[in-house]
Amino acid sequence: MNETVDAIKTYFKGVRAEWGKISWPERRTVISETISVIVIVFVFTVAIYLMDLIFKGLFSLIK
Repeated sequence: MNETVDAIKTYFKGVRAEWGKISWPERRTVISETISVIVIVFVFTVAIYLMDLIFKGLFSLIK
């Protein structure tokens, strides 16, 4: 039991040490990259929707 507690303490000490090594991006970078992702997802969503409409129209002509 005592070994388990020591192992858990050692683990969290390591986590704390590694947490300090993280280089966090600046707020401006996070915001601009988030906006970029949202725009890209929106563009692809619209493109797929338009392709769906086109194919639906073409397949209705075949029937």
